Amino acid sequence: MQYAELYKNELLENVIPFWLKHSKDEEDGGFYTCLDRFGNVYDTDKFVWLQGREVWMFSMLYNNVEKRAEWLEMAEHGAKFLKTHGKDDEGNFYFSLTKEGKPLIEPYNIFSDCFAAMAFGALHKASPNPEYEKLARDTFNNIVARQYNPKGKWSKAYPGTRNLKGFSLPMILCNLSLELEHILGPDKVNEFLPTVIHEVMEVFYQPDKGLILENVYEDGSFCDSFEGRLLNPGHTIEAMWFIMDLAVRINDKKLIDQAIKITLRTLEKGWDNEHGGIFYFLDVNGHAPQQLEWDQKLWWVHIETMITLAKGWKLTGNAECERWFKIVHDYTWKNFRDAEYGEWFGYLNRQGEVLLNMKGGKWKGCFHIPRGLYQLWKIFEDFNHEVADEQQSVLNSAS
Repeated sequence: MQYAELYKNELLENVIPFWLKHSKDEEDGGFYTCLDRFGNVYDTDKFVWLQGREVWMFSMLYNNVEKRAEWLEMAEHGAKFLKTHGKDDEGNFYFSLTKEGKPLIEPYNIFSDCFAAMAFGALHKASPNPEYEKLARDTFNNIVARQYNPKGKWSKAYPGTRNLKGFSLPMILCNLSLELEHILGPDKVNEFLPTVIHEVMEVFYQPDKGLILENVYEDGSFCDSFEGRLLNPGHTIEAMWFIMDLAVRINDKKLIDQAIKITLRTLEKGWDNEHGGIFYFLDVNGHAPQQLEWDQKLWWVHIETMITLAKGWKLTGNAECERWFKIVHDYTWKNFRDAEYGEWFGYLNRQGEVLLNMKGGKWKGCFHIPRGLYQLWKIFEDFNHEVADEQQSVLNSAS
């Protein structure tokens, strides 16, 4: 399999160099994420969750790939800006800041906190520092305390009329808990995991549909409304590789098989049979989605789907995971990758044509593409080692 080398080279020679060259704000600290196709800055606002994601990314590379000084320096550069300007007096991380670090949007979005915790946790592993450790631990505890009312006073929903809860936070807590195990300790993580797995695989999962919904009533029942019928194929499928990682940790093959089953069902529902690619949003009952961008094809949806399919293929040898992986790989590599100027496009129209040719913005930063490339590189590297070991075993038996 040549996939391992393909994804490794794409990560280290095409994608990471783009962010190293263009995203660092040498004047005020932190990172620019609003970069056009060529790497030029077209807006200087700084979105806190993207600051955290980039700190995490360069810390992770330093921890897991190579101890490159330039990677650690990038991570520490972003972390300094984040801890100086990123949070309010109560420890909640803002959504966005000016170039200089002044607050622009209040900390209504708990994902700023999630990625700040990930950032400081990974950086503490790369460069042990009690301040980083405390920030990661305190922020995680704050997330857990806010999890049942994540937007707090900034929620637009009128209380008591239609009490829904969203899938995004339980989904990310699957991954965040493992990311912070070196700080929280294995006992804390083990205590936390059953609740998270239950939320993802039972509360939001609708057995009659075989699908996970974005919003359900607090008891997990279906809400027949725009919000309640919302299917986000990318979110579901991304969550399934988080679940597979947890299943490997607790040695639960049935959980792996269930995650694969949900993945394949979601992919069958979400795949555009006319033009290829995965729809951004769908209405689970087939009605018109509320989101006007429902039929766009997005970068993160496709790279996360490849990770999940590759993990399912490697862990179980599932032939449908293999078949779908090759389909999604071919579509993604052909349509999202920018071979000329580095990095990948983020937004395609339904036909697979580039809709916005920027490389970063309010939602896209140095995260999904490089994380996905790293994951795929390592999955197929392990795959290759397993194949080589099996071949050597056959040769030894024959002799």
